[in-house]
Amino acid sequence: MAHSSRPLPSLLVAALIGISGLWGSALSAQELERPEGWQVRFDREGSDPAELYFVTMAPGWHITTGPSGILWNPAQTASGTYLLEADLHLFDPGERREAFGVFFGGDDLLEDGQTYTYFLIRRTGEFLIKGRSGADTETLVGWTAHEAIRSWPGDPDEASVLNTLGVRMEADEAVFLVNGQEVARLGRDQVRSSGVAGLRVNHGLNLHVSRLEVSGG
Repeated sequence: MAHSSRPLPSLLVAALIGISGLWGSALSAQELERPEGWQVRFDREGSDPAELYFVTMAPGWHITTGPSGILWNPAQTASGTYLLEADLHLFDPGERREAFGVFFGGDDLLEDGQTYTYFLIRRTGEFLIKGRSGADTETLVGWTAHEAIRSWPGDPDEASVLNTLGVRMEADEAVFLVNGQEVARLGRDQVRSSGVAGLRVNHGLNLHVSRLEVSGG
């Protein structure tokens, strides 16, 4: 099920380094467009949408957050048995340990009763699995270190670090993967298994998402 890690093309990496933190860059009109059909919900009401830089940039999308929140295309849903995968390239996060990753089983995402399960990692090599129901969250697996997670190297020769997150929904269990290795397994009845799938990004992060897809289990 796992896909091999693929570095971003060198010209794209150079472009991303150049625009890191720049909100008015001289990119083409297409590159500066918010991805068509996508929606955003910030964790805090009243957050300024202008503080989110979220654009189509092949391959995939580039995201620089101010506030934390979720991003999704309502057309991308997952149900039954499936594999959700995302290739996430983290650019220099500094000393902060803000988390990022995927969510699935999303429902009523723009309403007070929003629900979803999310699977996150952070620069120091740990993962977290939580569920949200309205304003409440439940920790399903607390922050746990795992050797499969590529941590931020702090190496000036490395522009970004790539991790592939996966959720394989089986008949009775949800299997959580990082770079093709299983890091956790939960009963299907412990998670929100069916609904919208998307991205969750905490505040102050610079990411390139080169792939987000759902395929048959």
